[in-house]
Amino acid sequence: MAYGAGVQRLVLAVLGGLAVALAFPTTSLWGLAPVGLALIGLATCGAGWAHGGTLGYVAGLAVFLPTLSWAGIYVGTLPWLALSGLQAVAVAGVGALHGGLTGARPGVARVRPVVLAVSWVVAESLRGRLPYGGFPWVLLGTSQADSPFGRLAPVAGTAGIGFAVAVCGGLLGYAVQARGRGRTSLAALVTAAAALFAGLVVPLPVDGPMVSVLGVQGNVPRPGLDFNAERRAVLDNHVRATMAAADEVAAGTRAHPDLVVWPENSSDIDPTRNPDADAAIRQSVDRIGAPVIVGTLTDDGTVLHNVSFTYAPGEGVVAQYVKQHPVPFAEYIPDRAFWRRLSSAVDLLPRDYSPGEGRGIVTATTASGATVRAGLSICFEVAYADLVRDVVTHGANLLVVQTNNATFGYTAESEQQLAVSRIRAMEFGRSVVHVSTVGVSALVTPDGTPHLTTSLFTTALLSGVLPLRDDLTLAARLGQWPELLAAALLLGLAAAHTAGWRGGLRRSGGQRHTGSKEGSHADDR
Repeated sequence: MAYGAGVQRLVLAVLGGLAVALAFPTTSLWGLAPVGLALIGLATCGAGWAHGGTLGYVAGLAVFLPTLSWAGIYVGTLPWLALSGLQAVAVAGVGALHGGLTGARPGVARVRPVVLAVSWVVAESLRGRLPYGGFPWVLLGTSQADSPFGRLAPVAGTAGIGFAVAVCGGLLGYAVQARGRGRTSLAALVTAAAALFAGLVVPLPVDGPMVSVLGVQGNVPRPGLDFNAERRAVLDNHVRATMAAADEVAAGTRAHPDLVVWPENSSDIDPTRNPDADAAIRQSVDRIGAPVIVGTLTDDGTVLHNVSFTYAPGEGVVAQYVKQHPVPFAEYIPDRAFWRRLSSAVDLLPRDYSPGEGRGIVTATTASGATVRAGLSICFEVAYADLVRDVVTHGANLLVVQTNNATFGYTAESEQQLAVSRIRAMEFGRSVVHVSTVGVSALVTPDGTPHLTTSLFTTALLSGVLPLRDDLTLAARLGQWPELLAAALLLGLAAAHTAGWRGGLRRSGGQRHTGSKEGSHADDR
């Protein structure tokens, strides 16, 4: 490959990755996502397996270094670089597949956008599961909460949105190449527009019995890893805010809630072992006169759990949910001895949280007599669609996301997480109570619209009514099938490539046409 062509591909890969990064909060320029995919597709098209993989890795770094910059705010540069570099491997896989499967063979041009799209979906599916349970953050679909693409969520979930964005980008790239060859590709542009606007015909119903909710964002003394150095101050913040809300309810200036939600780590003092903490929580619960879901922990000296306790007035704890999916390197250190060789920062987490078993569904009754079945997710669990789907298919008619963003300071992480909750609302047709210790918090209706969105590092009360819905969306019914279908299609495309694609055996005597000297556009014939 000529030097100039190689530099051009490299520039396209970097620009493509940066465009994808800009689609995510806080810039939220969602329209740049398909543009970024188009550029990545142009960079890797026909580049071959190895070179395509290298270009894909560069594009991946351009995606993840900016979007995951919050990972290094308080723990240093190395964890941020390591996390970004690991996530970029998935985009390297996309580049390798697209570069290898779009070689110079007749007939391949028509399927290039599909190759790009299914490769992207499969890569995201894998990085959401591997290693250590995966890290499904900054998935392409979660950049589209405000776009027509996002409305595809109830049909095929985050994977379906990602496919639509990527195939649109692939079609745009195909049209650009066709234009460069002096041809027009109206069909590609029309299909790209159809992928963009298909979601507009998908209904996003928001009707149902109403539940009055109160989210309590109590705030912390200061941002950073040592937010819990003043654990009692954090607990007292949430107690005081709840007491203030109760006074307003008594005065008739605030609606009486059917359900109150405190965030993750709102009590980083184990109330089962600290009577003072338990008494403070009980006092505020009795004063507000409604069930309160409290984010806390339990520590018996041996096992440490991230827990949601549900307190009922006059009763104390009536239910608990233990986080099923602790976050590697944040709540536990896998293979600690190995990673300590690379960085002593692993010992900033001296003890590992243990996973719980069983889903969390909290039941309450509204003033009108409707039954609330709140499905719980703690922090990053909302990013795992399978966990959220599990509570929905087992009867949850409301979703509750308790999170603590204090450790990420004034970064995009909080808004990225709220964007995930918004997609989950559309994907499963459920309202979401998304409450953080420090923000950004919001009440989200089933159409993905956030209400009463708070600012970072403020004390805030979110009072509102949200619809309860029981209908299962198609995405909830399909589960992982869109990802499995993408994987099957990718395998089929790989098999077709191995067989020489249609028309690939052009020469007499069965000689295979490789086109290895004809450049990256030979497949546009």
